[in-house]
Amino acid sequence: MNWRLLAAAAAVLAYAPALAAAPVLAPPAAELGPDVQPYVHVPAGQIAIQHLRIIDGTGAAPIEGATLLIDGAKIAAILPPGAPVPAGYRTLDGTGQTALPGLVGMHNHLFYLQRPNIDAAGHSEQPIIVPQMTFSAPRLYLANGVTTMRTTGSVEPYTDLALKREIDAGHLVGPHLDVTGPYLEGPGAFFIQNHQITSPEDARREVAFWADQGVNSFKAYMNISRAELGAAIKEAHRRGLKLTGHLCSVSYPEAVALGIDNLEHGFFVNTQLDPGKQLDKCPDTVGNPTIEAMTPGSPQANALIRLLVDRHVALTSTLPVFEQGVPLHAPLQARQMDVLTPQAKESYLYLRNLTASRAGTPRGDKAALGYKNDLGLERRFVAAGGLLLAGPDPTGNGGVIPGFGDQRELELLVEAGFTPLEAIKIATLNGATYLGLTDRIGSIAAGKNADLFIVHGNPAMNINDVENVILVFKDGVGYDSAKLIQSVKGRFGEY
Repeated sequence: MNWRLLAAAAAVLAYAPALAAAPVLAPPAAELGPDVQPYVHVPAGQIAIQHLRIIDGTGAAPIEGATLLIDGAKIAAILPPGAPVPAGYRTLDGTGQTALPGLVGMHNHLFYLQRPNIDAAGHSEQPIIVPQMTFSAPRLYLANGVTTMRTTGSVEPYTDLALKREIDAGHLVGPHLDVTGPYLEGPGAFFIQNHQITSPEDARREVAFWADQGVNSFKAYMNISRAELGAAIKEAHRRGLKLTGHLCSVSYPEAVALGIDNLEHGFFVNTQLDPGKQLDKCPDTVGNPTIEAMTPGSPQANALIRLLVDRHVALTSTLPVFEQGVPLHAPLQARQMDVLTPQAKESYLYLRNLTASRAGTPRGDKAALGYKNDLGLERRFVAAGGLLLAGPDPTGNGGVIPGFGDQRELELLVEAGFTPLEAIKIATLNGATYLGLTDRIGSIAAGKNADLFIVHGNPAMNINDVENVILVFKDGVGYDSAKLIQSVKGRFGEY
């Protein structure tokens, strides 16, 4: 048995005086192990990629025909067209290709929710369970351009911490990990693996314990009370850590008043306008009436956006998972179906067909209305100065898969009305801004980490070109996207 993979991660560096969390961006591994080497296409060294289009992630216009110099784990320079390549650099031809900063996934998971014995009518048995995808998920993220990600709620936090340590040491393939602690959840948890918090003191102890184990952040969930959430936020902040939330029992304005740093799922899960909403209780309507009523530009919407912006609360857009509820909206892609197990594929197609059957019904129309409202609200939030982050929320729906879902989020941000360059900034530099890592990741610039990916085409003109990944550089090492995807075909949903 490989005890190294089962051990809990130890503290590596202090992130703040009272904190034991390992840094999200660890120093590059001295050498890559035998489980990583087969996926390396361009070893670290002095690399010059010529004739390249560079989208730097700041929102600026692309740099055409440039030469990107990578020296070890860092970006050395961006040279103008025709500039000579310094001696000693290995040259690659980037004609027809575009470099983008590595995606910073801010609502990403390392598990896959499963509904036992699901059938074509959507019926399943309890308990809902959440198996860990420690092998396949990191490979899919990295293969599709995600070089840094927040786990945004952990089911197996010891496993996630150990995975981070093994990736940082060069023993396993995967992105840089911001490991979020276990879901901070009360009674009524959606899946069975959750610890159920029973009091504010229990919430504080939970945060303190996992901060001591080395997690980087925390996430509150649907059935937490205001007092419990407040205690968790206070303890996280005492240790220099941030806390986000997928809330329901606590409304957005209530969470803002408690000092929350980030809210997940855009405006979809706010319950402040749900009829009959009781304090500290998640209504059966789970926010649907609120998103249907909160029309962009309405007084309620404007007041909420102003509150979020004034209190510097970030929002994470997770459009791919909500797209799944809109009949006939989400594409059916062979590349995604190919990585699923037969059982996961069957489950997804059952759910997809059920959603499609609601086209033209009141339920389908309400889902489409809520989705349309959220697109407009996210756009207005950014226009008002809000920090919008991006992530796919790849849980238990085969239409949202690690890496592929991150790319789809970019496409849907463009559908929401952002330009491709704005969408790319949201998915890269904004995430780095929230994490406090803009000096190292989030954009392509001299001196920053060589964390970026290369695609065929021009995503500045056609955002769908982000799907055409060739190489993904992390810490200056170029990974073969196709090989990584091939290694997990038919396995996602199993391990």
